[in-house]
Amino acid sequence: MKNRRSIRLHTYNYASAGVYFITIGAHVRQPWFGDVYDDIMQPNDAGHMVYAEWQNLVMRFPQVKLDTFIVMPDHIHGIISITADTVPTPEPQSNERPNGTSTGSIGRIVQAFKSITTNNYIQGVQQHGWLPFSGKLWQRNYYEHIIRNEQDLQRIREYILCNPSRWRQKP
Repeated sequence: MKNRRSIRLHTYNYASAGVYFITIGAHVRQPWFGDVYDDIMQPNDAGHMVYAEWQNLVMRFPQVKLDTFIVMPDHIHGIISITADTVPTPEPQSNERPNGTSTGSIGRIVQAFKSITTNNYIQGVQQHGWLPFSGKLWQRNYYEHIIRNEQDLQRIREYILCNPSRWRQKP
C-alpha cells in the first residue's frame, strides 16, 4: 500500500461542510446495474438496490444531504452535501492510516456505500441469481470534485441527469 498515490487534495478536510460530486465505477467497468435504452437508464434489480442504498446514506450519516443521483450500467454519479463539520478521527503523522478513513468524511461515506452494496450484491447473487462478479464489485477508488459555487452545482446536476443520453453501448 506504500506506493498508492492519493488523488485527494492533501490540505483539504473531506469531513468539512461542503458539496461534493462523487463518481464510483464498477470494477473493470462491468455493466452490473442495468442498461440504457433510448437514452433512458433502465436499472435492473442490482441497480435498484444501489439506488436504495444511496438513499439510505442519510440514515447512516445524519450530517449528509443528498442531491442529484444516477445509477448507470457500470458506474454511479451523485452529489452529497455534508451539512456540518464532523469531528475527524485524529490522523496519524505518517502515511499509514491504522484507523482508516476519518469519521464523517466523504471517504468514510463512500467506503460504507461500497461495502453495503457489495454485501447486498453478493446476497443477490446467492438468492436471486444476479450475475456473479470475480474479486470486487467496485473499482478501488472513487472520483470526487468539490463543488464551489451554484454555477458549478447546476452544471454537474445537468451532467448527471444527461448521462444516459450520452451513453453509447460498447460493441
